[in-house]
Amino acid sequence: MAQEYPKAADMVVNGQKIDIRGENYRQLFQELRDVHHFTQQDLDTLFTGVVIDRKVLELMDKQWEAKPYYEYWPLFITPAVIATGKKKLKEHQALLDRIEAEIGVDREYVIAIWGIESRFGANHGKYGVFQTLNTLFDAYPRRSKFFRNQLIQFLLLCRENQLDPLQVKGSYAGAFGQTQFIPSSFQEYAVSFDGDRRRDVFGSIDDILASIANYLHRFKWVLDAPVYVDIGNQLRSDRLVQANLAGRKSLVEWHEVTRTQGVTLPRPPQDRGLTIVGLEVHPMEGGGFRYVAGYPNFQAITAWNNSNRYAMAVSQLAEALNSGY
Repeated sequence: MAQEYPKAADMVVNGQKIDIRGENYRQLFQELRDVHHFTQQDLDTLFTGVVIDRKVLELMDKQWEAKPYYEYWPLFITPAVIATGKKKLKEHQALLDRIEAEIGVDREYVIAIWGIESRFGANHGKYGVFQTLNTLFDAYPRRSKFFRNQLIQFLLLCRENQLDPLQVKGSYAGAFGQTQFIPSSFQEYAVSFDGDRRRDVFGSIDDILASIANYLHRFKWVLDAPVYVDIGNQLRSDRLVQANLAGRKSLVEWHEVTRTQGVTLPRPPQDRGLTIVGLEVHPMEGGGFRYVAGYPNFQAITAWNNSNRYAMAVSQLAEALNSGY
């Protein structure tokens, strides 16, 4: 039997003071001073009295992507979301024309991600990002190194963009703004598209939508190319079964999928490989799985969020937005 380790939340109490005099923080502060030129006064102002948010640790172990797909997609795709998304497509038509022309990402997918991430800007998150990142650096050992880097990137972007680190709200994983970028993603993919050179993912719709598009573009999105194709309720070869089990980085040539499944598939851009994705079907609808071939554009969405369920929910919402538009 696999050994069960205590969960991170079980090792702390809410509001517990973080030991900023310990070795981890001593090294962090040294890097912030020596490499990034924060003053000791800056660090004292920010970090003195910082405490654990236990709820953050609890939520990290209950992520929605673990749900079966038939329970997952209704969290994001509702009649109200579809109706609002269609309004946003019309409202921002000129901007989306420009994004498609200059960045090369289909508008429905940009709007779908915006809707799923922040309900079109209505929900930025309720957790203080600074406290969240400190909690995860200090008390989430499995990913402490990752969140240490996110904490540094967050402080840098706040300084560069004149944001008060103690006022920024976001998700329980440290994502913020209408894009819900984590700090390193903001630094790498956020763009200014409104002419002022400041990357504003909180209030500038131009920057928000262009930054979403730029992220997908950087992961080789191809305008007007296929995203996924249904390939049946059963996989007909061990190769496809293994590709499905191996996850998003196991690619199969498109003609092999065509031949094995007996379906006609469009050729992918540059003959790139396809992922094989199994999606749980509700027991009331027969149960089992629905299988799809994920094209390079589908894979670009999984680069945003490492979940085939997320990519499929984005795809289905984009299709709903496109219907009757």
